[in-house]
Amino acid sequence: MRHPRRLLAVPAVLLALSAVPARAQAGGQAAEALPPGGYGSLKQDDLALRVRTVELDVRFVPLDLRVTSLLGRDSYQSLHSLVQSRRQAIDSLARAAGIGHPGLALVTFFGLRSGARFDPQTLTVAIRNQVFRPLGIVPFTPRFTSQQLEVRDQVSAIFLFEEQMPVSDDFQIAYGGQTSENWARKRPMLERERARVASRARVERADSAPPPRPAVSRNEDASAPDEQPPVTLGDQAGPTVVPTGDTVRVDTLP
Repeated sequence: MRHPRRLLAVPAVLLALSAVPARAQAGGQAAEALPPGGYGSLKQDDLALRVRTVELDVRFVPLDLRVTSLLGRDSYQSLHSLVQSRRQAIDSLARAAGIGHPGLALVTFFGLRSGARFDPQTLTVAIRNQVFRPLGIVPFTPRFTSQQLEVRDQVSAIFLFEEQMPVSDDFQIAYGGQTSENWARKRPMLERERARVASRARVERADSAPPPRPAVSRNEDASAPDEQPPVTLGDQAGPTVVPTGDTVRVDTLP
């Protein structure tokens, strides 16, 4: 088994950033058709792997367009905006680690006991019998660096990994001696939602397409054989633009 890779040292200025932009994952996704964003109905919890200890509940959501595009419009836009808002910090950490297209995940720690301590560097991802630790962490909750929570408190950050999450295959997360369920158990649900998203997108495109031009009768052709029917402005309509949810408001995480 591959030994966990040590977390890249993150400058304090990056750990404290709360509004610095981030590149969405692109490598490895270009070869796979992405579902159109904004047509899904899943919730963030549908994509989450969870680990629960005596003091903490840990939630791990892959920030991969192959699955985040299946979220409901508001959730999709919320995560998309989150990644974009931290583009500079994520790109900086990826360059320092020599990784062109890191795997990204939104990790949230929930406090179950007063004074609960957490160590984000010990969270690992198991992919194909290899174990990966985060290469870097970009918090967006100011108290993340305190590594301590009260009951019902929560802090979140974007974690960078050496490999992208194999959302079409299988992986697990582990923290505090506890292991999550296999991601593979979610695949049937994701495939069903992918089919529904494609269907909804096709229907909306068909509904928004311009109506066909009326056919010219044979009598009209005979009366004016050398004349063409007049073209109206409606006949010259451009291509239909399908909304993708880019202007939807950003919701807070549940």
